[in-house]
Amino acid sequence: MVTAWVRRVLVVEDQPAMRALLCDMLVHRGFEATGAADAAEATRLFADSDPDVLLTDIDLGSRPSGVELATMLTGLAPHLAVVFLSSFPGAVAGHRGPAGAVFVSKLDVTSAEVVADAVEAALRRATPPAPTPVRASALAGLTRRQIEVLALVARGWSNEQIARERGTTTRAVERAMSRIFARLDLRAAGGTNPRVRASALYLAEFGPVA
Repeated sequence: MVTAWVRRVLVVEDQPAMRALLCDMLVHRGFEATGAADAAEATRLFADSDPDVLLTDIDLGSRPSGVELATMLTGLAPHLAVVFLSSFPGAVAGHRGPAGAVFVSKLDVTSAEVVADAVEAALRRATPPAPTPVRASALAGLTRRQIEVLALVARGWSNEQIARERGTTTRAVERAMSRIFARLDLRAAGGTNPRVRASALYLAEFGPVA
């Protein structure tokens, strides 16, 4: 007996009702849908769900945003198709997502067909898997918490400021920074501070930090 291929969609939406509605619409149209409330949960579910499509709201209520999440995940899986949602049609103009991404206003999500059509369009535009190894994200080896710490470093925060923000000790932040530098293989060379180089890697991946 041959089992039909079911395309998987990872749905990232911080509003529970909207997330459930989107998942139901996709399941109704024959997709397998997995819901996540934010980028952190989506990152945890990504490896297990192995999605063909990422359907995410641009504004997830916290960082990383939907665009940052898509950039990170397509760095790991270049074939991943992406659909962005936004409550504000004009908001999409200021965001640059992965090539081939489809943008949909939440105001237009009136039926399962609208959602399914957007997903199908993204799948058609998606980059096929490359025959040669593709460069992974420079930050792919970091954990979610390490990326959160690095985001604060990229803002120019000191270890003391980061400790206060995260409710921990300065010593704990120093240890976290040492582990980040080790994972990124940032050894002081040519007079370049590893903290500066780590910030540069974050900014190259996600852009300016608000």
